[in-house]
Amino acid sequence: MKARDTERLRAVRNLLAALTNEAVAKGKKPQEILTDEEVIIVVKRLSKQRKDSIAQFQDAGRTDLVVGEETELSYLQKYLPEEMNEEGVRAIIQAKKTELGISDTSGTGALMAGVMKELKGKADGGMIKKIVDEILG
Repeated sequence: MKARDTERLRAVRNLLAALTNEAVAKGKKPQEILTDEEVIIVVKRLSKQRKDSIAQFQDAGRTDLVVGEETELSYLQKYLPEEMNEEGVRAIIQAKKTELGISDTSGTGALMAGVMKELKGKADGGMIKKIVDEILG
């Protein structure tokens, strides 16, 4: 903080506030420690909010606000575990499709449920949905 990196400071303060709010929402005292899974959920939620804000600001032509959100998103992503790449996700979806015996789009829901359960927290849900649609489409 002595480096006067205001964007990083803002990102860390927002994260601390979100973690405190999550602890209180779970019935804990603000000083109590959350589990690793709970912290990852909070960081993912904040990252998703930043991505949504970036999309909305770009649609509105507010590039000045996009820069700040992208910077904050980059800091938040440092706290997240590494996500699987598209090839790895595709292989798991193909294996789950064979395992469940799904051959057409009527099994999309069952395939998504099975894959999401297996890949919980390891891959982006939007990417999984896109790949499932490609494979079954």
